Amino acid sequence: MSESLTITASAIDPGLLDLPWSTPLGQWPSSTIVSLPKGLSRHLVRFANLSGRVVAVKETTEAMATREYEMLGNLQRLDVPCVERVAVIAGRTAKDGTTLPAALVTAHLRFSMPYRALFTGVLKPDTANRLVDALAVLMVRLHNVGFYWGDVSLSNTLFRRDAGAFAAYLVDAETGELHETGLTEGQRLYDLDLARTNIAGEIFDLEAGGRLEESTDAIAIADRLVSSYHSLWHELTDQETFPLTESWRITERVARLNELGFDIDEMSIQTTNDGTTVVIQPKVVDAGHHARRLLRLTGLDVEENQAQRLLNDLDEFRARSARVSSDEEMAAHEWLTRVFEPVVKAIPFELRAKLEPAEVFHQVLEHRWYMSQARSASVPLAEALSSYISTVLRHRRDEATIMGPPTETTTLQMITADTVAEDTDDDEEAGDWRDLV
Repeated sequence: MSESLTITASAIDPGLLDLPWSTPLGQWPSSTIVSLPKGLSRHLVRFANLSGRVVAVKETTEAMATREYEMLGNLQRLDVPCVERVAVIAGRTAKDGTTLPAALVTAHLRFSMPYRALFTGVLKPDTANRLVDALAVLMVRLHNVGFYWGDVSLSNTLFRRDAGAFAAYLVDAETGELHETGLTEGQRLYDLDLARTNIAGEIFDLEAGGRLEESTDAIAIADRLVSSYHSLWHELTDQETFPLTESWRITERVARLNELGFDIDEMSIQTTNDGTTVVIQPKVVDAGHHARRLLRLTGLDVEENQAQRLLNDLDEFRARSARVSSDEEMAAHEWLTRVFEPVVKAIPFELRAKLEPAEVFHQVLEHRWYMSQARSASVPLAEALSSYISTVLRHRRDEATIMGPPTETTTLQMITADTVAEDTDDDEEAGDWRDLV
């Protein structure tokens, strides 16, 4: 390791010193590299083991690495979905004295997938539509905090399953700009037009490779991103005028935004000079309404759609238990310990990296619904769980960290503590899950 090597990080991981920084990234040994699928990139990107977790290492210039490192930190502080920054490595020198590029290190987002890994065989229109809908939400969230991306594409995004939909995360912030005063309409629309062009190109690329279902229209998919973006942006920002006698519309507007997964922290409310008309306009809108409520009630930190699905089940549990009028937090704790945790802990150890717990729970509920429909009768949750494990989950690929071809470093260290039981007493501690109804 070169004496001139410098590491910039908010929290230094000693394992960074053990990585072969004096070797060009393309020549790193298989004992260090983890084989994972990744999106297209203008830079060389490799995945590596770092202290029992997986990180992405990207070679670039020191200035660009530092800029992107700082940008990711700003986006994290603004609570925007993006990858977590780890470090900037500069001053790299090969053993023969050759100067090597600087490197940006980011944490691999567990249970996430590049868009090409989300389908096997060919991309179906429904999957493509759900991907661009998720990307539209991400763009709205970014633009809402004043971030201009400048290189929006499916390849620069990671996706996590979110209760039948997807949640999108920004991966590459290299071209991004953060404007404290917000974006102009021109900046937003230009970013959106770039996104439409890039996505159409990516879909056409799939078509050229025979990985697109024949009925899929690449232009229609790209256009869907634009329409989804405009629809959500207008819902979040449009000014609304109504008679003073219809003040209930304020509550209706808030409820509509909550249903979309957003909270209004501040709203501008004005009356006209004659006092007969009210004008309202959201001023500060924050995403994650359902996720924050579920976190407050149960401590579960999940995606927005997953949170909404789990909250619906919690509400149904309260209704079935005649606890509608009881303390919400007490009912939530009871639901967590009697329903959610027993389902999660019933998943066999070797299957726990297939999907994250909240997604498993959602899919179990979906599986139960289909079984009940087929029988025209209610199916106990325990029976649905057993059926789901044996007929669905067991046949899925792992998504904790989606693997490419195996390497000599592909070991159980890829499964981190939050995907496995901490001890052998889990089942006993949770009670017998077969009692679930």
